[in-house]
Amino acid sequence: MITADLIAFVRSSLPPAPARILEIGAGTGELAAHLRAAGYLVTAIDPAAEPDTEVRPISLLEADGEFDAAVAVVSLHHVAPLDESCVHLATLLAPGAQLVIDEFDVARFDERALEWWRSQRRALGESSDQDEHPAQVVDKLREHVHPLSVVCDALTPRFQIGEPVRGPYLHRWELSASLREVEVELIAQDLLPATGARLVGTMRTAVSEAHAPP
Repeated sequence: MITADLIAFVRSSLPPAPARILEIGAGTGELAAHLRAAGYLVTAIDPAAEPDTEVRPISLLEADGEFDAAVAVVSLHHVAPLDESCVHLATLLAPGAQLVIDEFDVARFDERALEWWRSQRRALGESSDQDEHPAQVVDKLREHVHPLSVVCDALTPRFQIGEPVRGPYLHRWELSASLREVEVELIAQDLLPATGARLVGTMRTAVSEAHAPP
């Protein structure tokens, strides 16, 4: 789900239009359309892209071109192979280019988060996976999704990664933007984990010695 606060975060983190932007894991191309309307030159990619969209059906490893910045919205946790893809991403960006990241951190997703999400899904008349034990669902998700720490480790040799700003995400996962403030309040009361994270990386001018290959 593309929300107003997400668009504001992305826009505030990008260089001015008409910068060349690579969007990684663009889905249906909704965010790319917003950025194009603002004057950006956007190449949107997603290996699962649907036909008849402006999203190229390719992986990050297959991407080419030169870009002034990249945007990854809830997508890097799915990228495979992760390390090789992050190395390739660095070849597409100029030194100093920004990498704008909005993520779901599976390491913070727990049974409390799942049960709240399930209850909201039930309120919408949905009941998928409701009978599966919460611990099994959480474990299964963690087996298939990179936690934010792993994503950052893969990026760090070539990007200076800023501190993540933690916040709500669950309302964007097949729920409703109207639940955002409810989720924020529950996080503030320590009744829900902050499963969302936003951060910005800056392309290094050179790979640091600490991260250089042997």
